[in-house]
Amino acid sequence: MSLPRIAAVTEELPKDVSDLAAAVAALPAEHRSRLEPLMSRVVDSTRRRRRILNLVQEALSQLRLDMKYLVFDLEATRRERDALRQNTEDDHPRGEN
Repeated sequence: MSLPRIAAVTEELPKDVSDLAAAVAALPAEHRSRLEPLMSRVVDSTRRRRRILNLVQEALSQLRLDMKYLVFDLEATRRERDALRQNTEDDHPRGEN
């Protein structure tokens, strides 16, 4: 990865990784050329982890929402069942057949 690309993605990187990219950019060309591939892997893995974390957070948010709907549906179903039982008992008291 070339140095300008590393500098371009530093806005979305954590501060410590951005600081490391800036330190690599400040090195003499001979040292920088040896560290750029390593820095590239660090940047790529950091971005990949961030994407994965975002996907997990979105999935958890969706799961929480789905759970709220399921709990609502369960409570509604229980209310309907209890109302039906009550109506059935009112129409046919237990002593009658």
